[in-house]
Amino acid sequence: MNDLIKYAAQVKPSERQLALQEMEFYAFIHFTVNTYTDAEWGLGNEDPSIFNPVEFDADQWVEACLSAGMKGLILTCKHHDGFCLWPSQYTEHSVKNSPWKNGTGDIVKEVAEACRRGGIKLGIYLSPWDRHEQTYGDSPRYNEYFLNQLRELLTGYGDIFCVWFDGACGEGPNGKRQQYDWEAYYALIRELQPNAVISVCGPDIRWCGNEAGHCRSSEWSVVPASLKENERIQEKSQQADDREFAIRYDSKDDDLGSREVIQHESELVWYPAEVNTSIRPGWFYHASEDDKVRSLDELLNIYYNSVGGNATFLLNLPPDTRGLIHQNDMERLKELGDVIRYTFRTNLASNAAAKASETMNGCDATNMLDGNRDTFWAPEEGTELVSVEVDLQNELMFDHVVLQEHRYGQRIERFELEYKDGDEWIPLYKGTVVGYKRICRFDAVVSRFIRMKITESRWYPKVSTFEVYMSKS
Repeated sequence: MNDLIKYAAQVKPSERQLALQEMEFYAFIHFTVNTYTDAEWGLGNEDPSIFNPVEFDADQWVEACLSAGMKGLILTCKHHDGFCLWPSQYTEHSVKNSPWKNGTGDIVKEVAEACRRGGIKLGIYLSPWDRHEQTYGDSPRYNEYFLNQLRELLTGYGDIFCVWFDGACGEGPNGKRQQYDWEAYYALIRELQPNAVISVCGPDIRWCGNEAGHCRSSEWSVVPASLKENERIQEKSQQADDREFAIRYDSKDDDLGSREVIQHESELVWYPAEVNTSIRPGWFYHASEDDKVRSLDELLNIYYNSVGGNATFLLNLPPDTRGLIHQNDMERLKELGDVIRYTFRTNLASNAAAKASETMNGCDATNMLDGNRDTFWAPEEGTELVSVEVDLQNELMFDHVVLQEHRYGQRIERFELEYKDGDEWIPLYKGTVVGYKRICRFDAVVSRFIRMKITESRWYPKVSTFEVYMSKS
């Protein structure tokens, strides 16, 4: 077991995985003919003439993202209906046959340019399932079609930070189920956009397991290698417009990376989780849901449990028939962003001191306080249980502690926070994994001293960040 734990402690992310984790929070935009038919899944027989977002404004979409504090936007360039938001040369089922801009428009191009202007990153969603394309189900022919469209998106719109796939799969016109050539898709992405992560049905980022915003209490980035195959197995993929599928999550999968889970595994991989959900009940816009935008508290809870629980947060924002994010959604996004910005505006530990029960040479406890993600505190190799005491220099009120492990590993399994009241240490917070980031929230306390006790870890812990904040009371 000791050799396995040492091996698990040394599993590392790729640079592209790191870049995605450090984005933390980004948007999904679901927009297609479904927006005009009031549907969630199109059938592929929609007339392109219904697509006419006369007030479309990509800068307004980017403004929505920025107001919430998001750092990227993933656009549904083609959903299951097969309608393309760019003038693909491989199909007539696209914006080029819509009345919008007399068929001369390109939604993907305008969104890409708006993202560059706004300083956020662009990602693409291209549905492998295509209910319009006649070659679907004729696997070799359709795979060639799909690769051609993927090439258009990967070469025509600048840098792409993410290619997002789901495993939705149905029968083609020939009555046969399409066999997706995932390896060919991945190879093309690696060739044309080597820095892009391939998410969900891909090797870089995994689905959290539900679309409802539920998060695990212990989200491991180091997991069995077999998990990489799960979403690609068609029997497990979504094959109908089923709301129950969209919200289900299986408690037996709640633990994906503990010692108990990995002890029988021969291969482990870095495969971090993404939490994806919509700001409304549906993924596409429905006027009947204008009063069903998630509450601020709901969104904050998902943010804290995802971004603050070692996952990324992908929040869907569905534009309406005008081509704009609805005002109700815009207002909620700004409220969310304002709370996050206010809460994390001032790190109360920026001038603190720290001392540890044990320190490896060159890895002093003050490294946790220097704001540098490349430095870290660590005890001697092999020391799994250790504590560190942070002196804020003055008595201060606080209700958040943010912890981050060194970016090239995940080792902490369990920890406790305490604060000093007089001569007594009082329990403050108990947590499990830390990973990229753990945001610890608790009722406000006043103290000068905080102690972190790492009660379980792998090989030895490496902590790069210890920050303290006070939210708006």
